[in-house]
Amino acid sequence: MIAVNTPMQYKPGTVGRFVPGLTCKLEPIAGVSEGQRLLLSGPNVMLGYLTVDRPGELQPPPGGVYDTGDIVSIDAQGFITLKGRVKRFAKVAGEMVSLATVEETALKLWPGHQFAAIAVPDARKGEQLVLVTDHAGATREALRAHARAEGLPELFLPRLLLAVERLPLLGSGKLDYPAIGKLAERAALSLTA
Repeated sequence: MIAVNTPMQYKPGTVGRFVPGLTCKLEPIAGVSEGQRLLLSGPNVMLGYLTVDRPGELQPPPGGVYDTGDIVSIDAQGFITLKGRVKRFAKVAGEMVSLATVEETALKLWPGHQFAAIAVPDARKGEQLVLVTDHAGATREALRAHARAEGLPELFLPRLLLAVERLPLLGSGKLDYPAIGKLAERAALSLTA
């Protein structure tokens, strides 16, 4: 646990304040205007990783600082708001694009369907977006019109919209992003071939 809202110190929309003894550092992320990368250290932060290549050996995080992978903002009272995950951003033509925003935009247009935005390598732009969905009738043209109406720039428009019968899920019922990523990579390769 890194933060907590309590009955006496509660702010809706936040995850609370840092627990005592925890030291945080925020690092800016190029292209991300709201929030920064959260790094933590302290006695209650994990001691390290166990990895396959060095079994039985605890490997502490570099410098004892744990990179959470979270993008957060902290207000003047110390309340933390989660803005996203570093892994859930793509760098398209030098700009950071929130994959969650791409998914939410499609969900607003086509409620009741599933969407997974994936970043795949692109020789010209660094990364390109592929939107995988279970909605067979979804089109780039409809999404483009909706994105424009929402005020989103063209960078948020996926290069490819891939319809599948069912999106892969984990045992927990959540989207299996690694498996979906493989589908997206194959589809993007076939587009460029």
